[in-house]
Amino acid sequence: MDTAASVIDLRAGRARLGVAPGIGGSITHYRWVDGRRELDWLRPATNADLAAGAADRLACFPLVPFSNRVRTGRFDFGGRAIRLPLHPSRPPHALHGHGWQAAWTLAEHGADRLAIEYDHAAGAWPFPYHVREDFALTDEELRITLSIANTGAEAMPVGLGLHPYFPRTARCHLSASVGAMWATDAEVMPTSLIGADPRLATDDGLPLAEVALDNVFTGWRRRATIVWPERGARLSIDADPPLDFLVVYSPPGKDFFCVEPASHCTDAFNLAAQGRTDTGFRTLDPGARLSAAVRFRPHLD
Repeated sequence: MDTAASVIDLRAGRARLGVAPGIGGSITHYRWVDGRRELDWLRPATNADLAAGAADRLACFPLVPFSNRVRTGRFDFGGRAIRLPLHPSRPPHALHGHGWQAAWTLAEHGADRLAIEYDHAAGAWPFPYHVREDFALTDEELRITLSIANTGAEAMPVGLGLHPYFPRTARCHLSASVGAMWATDAEVMPTSLIGADPRLATDDGLPLAEVALDNVFTGWRRRATIVWPERGARLSIDADPPLDFLVVYSPPGKDFFCVEPASHCTDAFNLAAQGRTDTGFRTLDPGARLSAAVRFRPHLD
């Protein structure tokens, strides 16, 4: 089957959403079409991106059952040593869990809503689980809900998040109320908590074209705002608990940036094992479920 043909399109008023279940349960585009112009709120995937079949070339992908990196793919849990496959693009660490590298299946489909699912069998990650991703589109909002259930017989460590990519312009900026920022080493692993850039907390925000970041912010109050002055546009991001951490990835020289709601910090499994209680680390009992929603609300000035 042609890769492009596997994209499911949703519509609600001026809003358009594309989802590629077979490419990591990812979004291919989220835009407004009002007859005068098309405005992309997420970085849109090209035909070449779809043909490549890699979730990190699309517009947004789910983070399950953990966000960001696990140091050297190793951690201890429940009296056993867990050894995860390392991601080739981020050696020598495991990255972003399984969902973004798997094909998801269709559960429900309507004109303005979609539900897809992914079942993970025990393996190197010895905890089977079931994930559902729900997309609900209106003329004013995109709501994405992630829900993960432990289908195994023992408790499992767990995390959730979303990894959206946004178009970067010369004057775009980000505002968010946060507490502190994890400084990192050369391998983008957390080293210590330091003060966050105070510009983040202002209406003028942090100029994303001028900063290079790949960091986790703690104490996030679960709201962020992106402004594109050149486009006369802004986007608010609101998240539910337990998405209390915010990852900002702003690579130099690129035409995109990422603002990622997550339930824990980078390498939370290992940091928690060292005694830290501020990582967002949590466990999920057999049969239990963890859910969180993120809402994207565009505005034109």
